[in-house]
Amino acid sequence: MRSVLLLIFFSVALFSKDLTMEIIKEVEKKPLISVEDASAAFSDSLNKKFFKLLVADLKVTSHFNVDERYSSAIFDTSFDFTKYPNNDLIVRFELTFDDFGNLLSRVKLFNIKTSEIAFQKTYKINDIKRYPFLAHKIACDINDYIGAPPVDWMRRFVIFSRYTSAKNAEIVVSDYTLTYQKTVIKGGLNVFPKWGDKNQRTFYYTSYERKPTLYRVNLYTGERKKILSSEGMMVCSDVSKDGKKLLVTMAPNYQPDIYVYDLKTKRLKRVTRYPGIDVNGNFIENDKRVVFISDRLGYPNIFAKSIESSAVERLVYHGKNHSSCSAFGHYIVYSSRETDNEFGKNVFNLYLISTKSDYIRRLTATGVNQFPRFSVDGETILYIKHLKNQSALGIIRLNYNKSYLYPLKVGKIQSIDW
Repeated sequence: MRSVLLLIFFSVALFSKDLTMEIIKEVEKKPLISVEDASAAFSDSLNKKFFKLLVADLKVTSHFNVDERYSSAIFDTSFDFTKYPNNDLIVRFELTFDDFGNLLSRVKLFNIKTSEIAFQKTYKINDIKRYPFLAHKIACDINDYIGAPPVDWMRRFVIFSRYTSAKNAEIVVSDYTLTYQKTVIKGGLNVFPKWGDKNQRTFYYTSYERKPTLYRVNLYTGERKKILSSEGMMVCSDVSKDGKKLLVTMAPNYQPDIYVYDLKTKRLKRVTRYPGIDVNGNFIENDKRVVFISDRLGYPNIFAKSIESSAVERLVYHGKNHSSCSAFGHYIVYSSRETDNEFGKNVFNLYLISTKSDYIRRLTATGVNQFPRFSVDGETILYIKHLKNQSALGIIRLNYNKSYLYPLKVGKIQSIDW
């Protein structure tokens, strides 16, 4: 039972720049863009799915006014720039297959204001099931064309653990919309996946065998290597910037504490020494300090300390039950329980704070919102939202006060990384 409680008590992190301030006001009018489908009919209506996904991606950037109406065209015909007098941009795509079975997407972007083709590109992917990443790449390139802040996080993999039955959970790799999903680890209880490098080639996860055991897996070769095992608990919560050190929570004597593990020397350095629960370590300040969750106040709260010293600093003074957090630099995003209902459902909301001010920004309003993760540019948060008996991935665009949900149709999400 204690192990189960510790599982519920956990999460990971990443963040940048001051987003606790007011939402950025739109100074310039966002360009109006429409999408044209120039594909031949696909037997499974792939072109219609692709159209909807590309439209949705452009909306999620928050940098466009998007015309969602379906429109078709012939790819190589000349473009009538007078057809869309109110538009700024038109993107036309054509899906085809090459002789090797690769899925191609030819794209033209028309600039209505200058009456010219802004760019023309061909995108390719060898696995048709990964077509969402073609749409994400196109949206990123169009976004870059107008000079908007990058949205390259769209192209990254999301990795999560999904409960499938009692004592069974599998590790899944997906895109941020959950349209593409591939199970990479199955069989048994496999939880807490964590990317092992910035290029997302390797990941760590915990398998509950005779002892909780931490493994590292190469996503492309499938090679799996045992890293550590421990009684009670074994979770990798963060990886140093150079990928050489891990922050792990271990409970060798059923007492969870945070350790730094050096992958080269295979040495463990104990970071916390408290006769209670210390979990969810996250590197901050160039990997010299750690943010973590502890019950040393009698309830879960967020603290920080240097790896080399014993002094502990309390970081959050709002709320009294913080089940998960993420941190980078001087900023924290955390999940806080808003109610204390012994018999009914509790509400968990996300908050964003700066450790250098008293400002608190509430990010969600209802439901169970947990395990926040930041995009590589710090402008977007990915999190888990539990809806009755279903889970969803939530996206929050911090600078634009916009949020989106992508339900998981099968299973329930246990934890995520981005």
